[in-house]
Formats: sequence, C-alpha cells, structure tokens
Amino acid sequence: MKTNRRDFIKTTGFGAVGLGVLPSLNLFAKDIITSLPRKSPESQGVDSVGIRQFLKATKESGLEWHSFMLVRHGNVVAEGWWKPFEAANKHTLYSLSKSFTGSAIGFLVTEGKITINDQVISFFPEHTPANASDNLKAMKIKHLLTMNTGHHTDSMPDIRAKPDQNWVKSFLEKPVEHEPGTFFMYNTGATYMLGAIVHKVTGQTLEEYLAPRLFKPLGITGYDWEKSPQGLNTAGYGLRVSTEDIAKFGQLYLQKGRWQGKQLLPAAWVEEATGKRTTSQAGDNDWSQGYGYQFWRCKPGFYRGDGAYGQFCMVMPEQNAVLVMTCESFNLQKTMDVAYQTILPALKNEKLPENSSELTALNADIAALTLPVPKGKTSSPVMNKYSDKVFNVEKNAFGLTQIGFGLFEDAGVLRVNYGNGMEKVGFGWEKWKVNPNKRSNPFSANPIVIPSRIAGTATWLADNILQINFKFVDQVHGDKLTVTFEGNNVTVALLSSISENTKNNPEKREIIKGILA
Repeated sequence: MKTNRRDFIKTTGFGAVGLGVLPSLNLFAKDIITSLPRKSPESQGVDSVGIRQFLKATKESGLEWHSFMLVRHGNVVAEGWWKPFEAANKHTLYSLSKSFTGSAIGFLVTEGKITINDQVISFFPEHTPANASDNLKAMKIKHLLTMNTGHHTDSMPDIRAKPDQNWVKSFLEKPVEHEPGTFFMYNTGATYMLGAIVHKVTGQTLEEYLAPRLFKPLGITGYDWEKSPQGLNTAGYGLRVSTEDIAKFGQLYLQKGRWQGKQLLPAAWVEEATGKRTTSQAGDNDWSQGYGYQFWRCKPGFYRGDGAYGQFCMVMPEQNAVLVMTCESFNLQKTMDVAYQTILPALKNEKLPENSSELTALNADIAALTLPVPKGKTSSPVMNKYSDKVFNVEKNAFGLTQIGFGLFEDAGVLRVNYGNGMEKVGFGWEKWKVNPNKRSNPFSANPIVIPSRIAGTATWLADNILQINFKFVDQVHGDKLTVTFEGNNVTVALLSSISENTKNNPEKREIIKGILA
C-alpha cells in the first residue's frame, strides 16, 4: 500500500565552515560532555578516500546538502557544512522530530506511567466523540507509534483544516476506516497525539518533559520546537537542533540507550523501537523495509530517523557508526543511495594506517563546501540610478508599502517597509552573506512565521534584471527574487525553492509592483 508520508508538508508551508577532522575535544559543563570527541578517520577504521568520494558524489548528484557528520566508535571522524550553513545553526528536522517524540513515550513507559497497550481515548474523554466507533475505541498507543491507527489518510491535513478547534478533538473526530494494527499509513497526526499523551500524563510539553531526560544529559541546548494553537509541541515535525545534536541522539540509540555510564533509555526499549514492528509501504525502497516506533528501517539492514527534504539520522549497529545528513533534497532515495554507495564501503573492520595526504585533501574538500551561487555579472550600469531610491508598492498580501535597494560595489541590501520603517536584508555579489539577526521571510505567505537568519547572494542577469537568492539557514528552504527595473518602475517576482524544484507546489505569490517615490 502506498503511504502519503510527505503530504502533511503542504499544510505546514515551508559562517564558518566546519573543520572536518579535528583533534579530540574536552568540553565539559557540569560533567556533561557537550561535544562528541574527534578522531582521524583512519584511527577509527574509516577510509578518508571514501569520505572524499562521498563529497564528490554529493556534488555530482545535483541535490542540495547542508551538513553531514560521520561518527565511528563514538568519535566524529568527519563533518562539514555547505556555506552559508555552519555548525552553530539549528536545522529544522521535519519528521526526524518524530524519533524524539517516540523517545518521550519510551521514557513514560519506563517510568511506569503508561503502557503501549493503553487505549488512546482513555486519555481524552473530554474530546472523544459521543458516538466513537469501535475502531477508534480499539486504537492504542502502540498504533500511534507504528503508524497503524487505522486511518486511510494522514490525519494532519484534517487537523490543520480546523485551526480554531483543538487538535486532539480533530484527530479523534476523523473516521477510522480500518481496524487499528491492520493498515499502515504514515500519519503525522498520530505523532501529535503521542505528544498530547505526554502532556496529559505529566502536565508538561515534550520540550519540558525531555529536557532533564534527554536534552540535558546529551548536552543539547538552544533547541526550539514549534507548537500547536493549544501550546503543545507539534511532535511530528518542527524541532530544531544542530547537526551534532542529531549525531548525539543517534549515538545514544547506537549505545542502546546508554550515555556516559548511565542508562537513559532501557536497551530493551531501544531494540523494540528500532526493530521492524510493522510492514510499511509496498515496493523495494527505503520506505518499504518496515517501521518501528517512529523509526524507519533501511535497506542495508540498519535504521534511521528521517525528515522531509533529507534530514537523516542513520544508525548502523553492525558498523558501530552514525551518519547525519541535513539537506534540501527533492529525491530522498538518491540522497540515501549516495551515502550507501560511498560511506558504507569506507567503514572497515580494523584500524587503518594514517593517510596524511588524503586527510589533508579531505580537509580541503570540506573547507570548500558551499551551496552554488547564481552567476551573471557583479555590477550593472543602472546601479547608481536605483541605489538608495525608494519605490512605493502597490497593495499586496505581505502588507509591504515600500521597497528599496542599496547597490554598492562590495555588497547589496534589500530594504522593505511594512509601515514601521525600513528593514534591511544584506546580500553578497555572487557569494553568500549571512545576516546576523533572525527574522521572518520578508515575503512569506505562510501564517506560521519561523524566524531565521537569512543568507543572501545576488547577480545581474542583465543590465536591468537583478536576481537575489535567499537561504534561511535556521530552516531548510530558500527564496529567489527576480527584480526588474524599467524607468521609474520596479517589479519583484518571487519563487520559493520548493516551487522551483517540484511540480505540485506552483508559486502562488503575486508579483510585487512599485513606482519610484
């Protein structure tokens, strides 16, 4: 059967390079190790040549990578960020958030507060329909965990279609067409219900509940997690942590729940959560290998947490390794295949002789990682004419009243006014410039506004056509602005990276039109 595991995305909208291979770090805060130790690839039985082949394959794939981190025997052996992304960035995890939510259920079960056989509606009598169906009554926590609720379609679109209604109530009102446990359907609403159960039992949000049990022991700080209108974490998506935080989470599972001498999660829970608890979709790809408790099984025999557009935490017990990748990929199977074909063969069963020349070359490859930038011309004869001028903008959906551009030799700046004075977003000429402060996308049509640092690069496609590319480095996606100057007029056409790369998400935002003030 076919799942629609990505359909919910339609309802949610949209520095320095890592040094790659580093000496061991000893960073402590109240006895909590905040960084994983670093060792050379060969010392951990990893061939530097294979990692270089991985980086070469990422470049040739035509897909967009943001970061990677490879951990072997508990040590980071290689890591990198594609400019403008950097190690300090928190990255939107999309459905990789689900694996964190599943862990919260593991803690609750361990503490004896619930069992996976508890009836879902028993937690929410106030939201249960008076005429609850037998299938709804039969739904248990284990069915939420394994995406076997009995729903024929993902419940999240139905939930978000009623923004003024409690999300739990909307979930429980959705018809349950199949007997729970008999029909696999990737269901983001089911994961939300897991978070709602955590809140019902403990009085805490997922963030609050996981803080002392998971985030603090692993040294994960500065995270944030989107919330529903009821103030609960969205659970199935919306968590933002760093690349290394993902790696530490994967390492915890690789170590069967043990961390720095303490058993955080029982090994038995880890085994159960990451094994094949249900069949998944038909076919022969990485979504047809079975599903655990908010974890997918992988074709090579290991497991992963994964999120839309290529947010991966691959845990490889036989290889004693964890591979993290963050991306904006529109071909997730190809993204995984790149790793399978290059990283897996590089993992050897014994320590290798140090290879200084390949290690030097690997570090050079990592230092050069960057997202491509559009190239045309870095100057135009109309720059002086339009620089520092203000255009009054026709009425638009963004509430924008004025727009302007600073067009200088060394860099540029976009200026936007929503009625409270000009706000600025800088960009480089054919190179990325990261704006230090977080802000929302200046042209967002999404009612859920997620602040991010914005990186910008620009080029002249013609004397009067300026293309500005933005990347939201605390998220995943980007925006392209095509600015056309004609006499006293300016137009700005918008194109999101999602619309540019997919067929079923056409750009719907209007062209912005302005006239010289």
